[in-house]
Amino acid sequence: MVAPAAPAPLPLTTRLAGFVALTKPRIIELLLVTTVPTMIVAEGGLPSVWLMVATVIGGTLAAGGANAINMVVDRDIDARMERTKGRPLVTGVVTAREALVFAVGIEALAFVWLALLVNLVSALLALAACLFYVFVYTLWLKRSSSQNIVIGGAAGAVPVLIGWSSVTGTVSVTAWLLFGVIFFWTPPHFWALAIRYRDDYAGVDVPMLPVVADDRSTVRQMVAYAVVVLGLSVAAGFTGSLGILYLLIAGVGGVAFVWSCADLLRNAEASRAMRVFTYSIWYLSALFLGMAVDVLVRNGL
Repeated sequence: MVAPAAPAPLPLTTRLAGFVALTKPRIIELLLVTTVPTMIVAEGGLPSVWLMVATVIGGTLAAGGANAINMVVDRDIDARMERTKGRPLVTGVVTAREALVFAVGIEALAFVWLALLVNLVSALLALAACLFYVFVYTLWLKRSSSQNIVIGGAAGAVPVLIGWSSVTGTVSVTAWLLFGVIFFWTPPHFWALAIRYRDDYAGVDVPMLPVVADDRSTVRQMVAYAVVVLGLSVAAGFTGSLGILYLLIAGVGGVAFVWSCADLLRNAEASRAMRVFTYSIWYLSALFLGMAVDVLVRNGL
């Protein structure tokens, strides 16, 4: 009997793309959009280009490592969800062992990079975010609690603390308020996506809020969190670090965010929820880019 032929090796470009995909680049892009503007606010102007580059590289490696470990842990449910069935561990482009070695490797590199080229505070914050995301969110809460994304979302808010500490070596009240903005922004942002993919999460027994609660209850909580985001974002404008341009963006954009969530009370169908999801990304990006412009304009840069 002739043994079956071994499968042909995958092209190098396909393999490299698989490793990049493990890091969830689109999520990292959003994290970096919050990091650099925070550095500008902390500096009161433009920090050195080298410091911004070093912080961005370190933050990218740290977030990428955490995301890759998340994919290793969740590969069983990713294979059963429509949204995630094309991920590299599901398609076999990367093996679980390769992914874990890759993830731990770039996470270690991130810590050393930040500790040596930025500062130890930023390195420790990045490591803490990774450990929280992996052990608290991915391994503990994601499959056991409807509050998974509420608590677990703290990891995604740490980049603003990293950005601030990279410039100052400390974390200020303004930085904590911006941390709060992202922390409370995360649930309505993600629940909008979870409404769209409710059946996916239900099919793998992940208790996202839209799976275990009715639409009205879910949307009410989304509105409540959006109101807190509005309040915290405006409060950040009164700490002395930001000016009127930022306050206008925070006020108008925040009210629109609250309204977009509240509008789902009329009809929480998937297409409308995805509009909220998309707007939430534009809103957060505009808020942080606006704060950078505010600082640069007020300082004549």
